[in-house]
Amino acid sequence: MEEKNLMDPVTGEIYEPEEQAQTVAPAAPAAVPMQLQNINQGTVAIEASRAVAEAQGKLYIAKAFPRDETAAYASVMEVCSRYGFASKAFYAFPRSGQTITGPNIRFAEELARCWGNVDYGIKELSRDAGKSELQAYAWDLETNTQSVQNFTNPHQREAGKKMVTLTSDRDIYENNANMAARRLRARILAILPAWLVDAAVQKCKDTVAKGDSKNNMPLIDRVRMMVATFSSIGVKQDQIEKRLKHKVDTMTGEEFAEYVGIYNSIKDKDSTVASWFGNEEQASDLTNAVNGINKGASA
Repeated sequence: MEEKNLMDPVTGEIYEPEEQAQTVAPAAPAAVPMQLQNINQGTVAIEASRAVAEAQGKLYIAKAFPRDETAAYASVMEVCSRYGFASKAFYAFPRSGQTITGPNIRFAEELARCWGNVDYGIKELSRDAGKSELQAYAWDLETNTQSVQNFTNPHQREAGKKMVTLTSDRDIYENNANMAARRLRARILAILPAWLVDAAVQKCKDTVAKGDSKNNMPLIDRVRMMVATFSSIGVKQDQIEKRLKHKVDTMTGEEFAEYVGIYNSIKDKDSTVASWFGNEEQASDLTNAVNGINKGASA
């Protein structure tokens, strides 16, 4: 069949059939990530401006009302001399047959309060399937010293010898808060003066060893109360003495402070009864029971 030339009705240009312009379909728009689809750009701009203004305000107030280091030190020493605070200021966990102890998050937060002009906290940056991205930060507003740590925390919790996946918002929140508190403690202590932290730690240890000056309870009586407290979570006196390697009646002030830290560690779920006193199966059951009691009390 003979091909005929075609004429463009508008321009009058003659062209061959194969030269006809081909219609090209427009490219499909790039897919927008699911986590960005619901972001309102106006809200983002407003929040960014608010965050800048808030940071500037904090810096201005810190410069206008600088800390009195002498008064802050006195405040730290006063709170560390209180037995109720000092007895809950330390954590402990076993490692390679040794006891690792140190100040906990409550200790760090109290020092930050006394020191003044310190901004600190925890932020959940994102939550994806099975994990959360978190940030722990501390900021000395006077010296502009910051310590920041971003980390990813899976939505899992150890139960006995197995890892259990968390599905409820409350369990996920509690797991995130627990893991973030450890990072936050380190961030706060990183920006505080080392001499202040060391002095506060020693003062707390002395307070625990000597007892509260107001009630002046003898060490032996506090040891007996501690044994009774351990008994409430299934740890018997002979288990304490086996680990201690002597009778509780001859426990020193430093040993007493260490066992207070061990109890706090178990209560705060940083360690288990089994990790300190053996008898893995029975102790794990007791630890799970304690965790259940604590969870019910916090409901």
